[in-house]
Amino acid sequence: MNRPFDAVIIGSGFGGALAARVLVEAGWSVLLIERGDWVPRGPQASSIESFVILSPHYAHDAGYRVSNGTHAPRPVGALFCVGGASVFYGGVSFRFRETDFSPPPEITGDSSAEWPIGYADLEPFYTEAERLLGVAGASEGDPTAPRRSAPFPAPPNAFSLLSARLAEAARSLGLHPFPLPMAINFGQEPAQHPCIRCGHCDGWPCPVSAKNDVATRVVRPLLERGLTLLPRTAAVRLVEQAGRITGVECVDLDSRRRFTVQGREVLLGAGALATPQLLLASGLDRVNSGGATVGRYLMRHANSVVFGLLREKFPRDGLGKDLAVLDYYAGDSSDAPAGPLGSIQSVPTPPIGVIATQVPWPLPWIAGLFLPRAAGFITLAEDQPQAGNRVMLDSEATDGVGLPALSIVHRYSPRDLAAARALRRRARTILRTAGAWLFYHHPIRTFSHALGTVRMGWDAQTSALDRWCRFRGVENLRVVDGSVFPTSAAVNPSLTIAANALRVATALAAGPQPGPAA
Repeated sequence: MNRPFDAVIIGSGFGGALAARVLVEAGWSVLLIERGDWVPRGPQASSIESFVILSPHYAHDAGYRVSNGTHAPRPVGALFCVGGASVFYGGVSFRFRETDFSPPPEITGDSSAEWPIGYADLEPFYTEAERLLGVAGASEGDPTAPRRSAPFPAPPNAFSLLSARLAEAARSLGLHPFPLPMAINFGQEPAQHPCIRCGHCDGWPCPVSAKNDVATRVVRPLLERGLTLLPRTAAVRLVEQAGRITGVECVDLDSRRRFTVQGREVLLGAGALATPQLLLASGLDRVNSGGATVGRYLMRHANSVVFGLLREKFPRDGLGKDLAVLDYYAGDSSDAPAGPLGSIQSVPTPPIGVIATQVPWPLPWIAGLFLPRAAGFITLAEDQPQAGNRVMLDSEATDGVGLPALSIVHRYSPRDLAAARALRRRARTILRTAGAWLFYHHPIRTFSHALGTVRMGWDAQTSALDRWCRFRGVENLRVVDGSVFPTSAAVNPSLTIAANALRVATALAAGPQPGPAA
């Protein structure tokens, strides 16, 4: 580690890994730093112990505490592994809709949020990201489908029998259900093991590596092409001198040895919580003209799961997470707030073993009676960027690697909650039409879709990054994860994170971009 690299990238998820691929292909020497370790695959990946929050890759000593501004903070863990959240996600790979890059005032409010790029800027990189991740999907039937320069790399998988029933119910209501775009090999790539439809996608690593996470599809192949990877290594400080990052201080998690690495360029892809934590811990908000926004405008979608009890049982013959309804994406005129609402997607029922670890007896027994007849939707409502939703350093505590602990404050706005309620009502209507008669609603409180804490924008006073995601005031620092988003849209953000990282890294490899980042 004594030699300088052309680029040091912190975080190996969708942003960091895709940026690394561009730079390695351009002939750069690249060091990829990852706080977590490789996630083993094979039969054990389907065990209860491998479920995301029960796995050894979920750090309960991350030093994160969450408050809604009124109640006492509660501790939450954080996921660290090679490939980041992609290893445990469900594979859903949506492009943002074209209108998402021009959000209306019902969403932006007084936040000054603005996208300095449009859909056309990302479209070729969406195409490349879909190719790299082997996304299977179809635009037909999607009433909000954005313009495409190329078809999906593979056709969608067939609905499960339960999802086919839900699709029939939705169509009877005049809606337009269609297959979710999924980064999963359903047999279209003969050299790779196809999906075995085990039902352990969302929340588990894939036991046969059919889910095209970035550890499998991007990081591992790059190691053969010259990428240097440091797993189980935490970046704890960015050293800035005269407007440049001159060193990245790290801690080896096994030996606890501290050392410094150097890169001509530094890219941050640690996620919308860890990226501002490192920036604030390094004092870099003080050199940024928009530094007051660093850590602010945290978004996470107003997500809920709605289950309905059917009168008949359906065999669990597929993924369960395979159907989308986006008819309400841009809004709905009745009993809903003005402006965009969001998306509705089918979800599988959770295994009893997972439920048993989370709730006391006899609730797992009751759930065991309910789940064989249950059908579910997740509703994703677009949330507003609010300055009060933020991450801050806790000067009195540290995390497991010596970084100042992170205090997270998040509260949904009245509009967020109204949009979420409106989507849940529409999801229940579909379930009721499919034959459900009893319903259960569960809000999702995780930060799996955390976005927006180091946002890009045109105004140097109200955004920390320029349109190339350069950190204002520091010449050689860029951010490539979901923290760059000014607004959250209402589809899964992973593909947009990947596409934007490809865009930023491609511009970086091509040479200096016009204008300063200040």
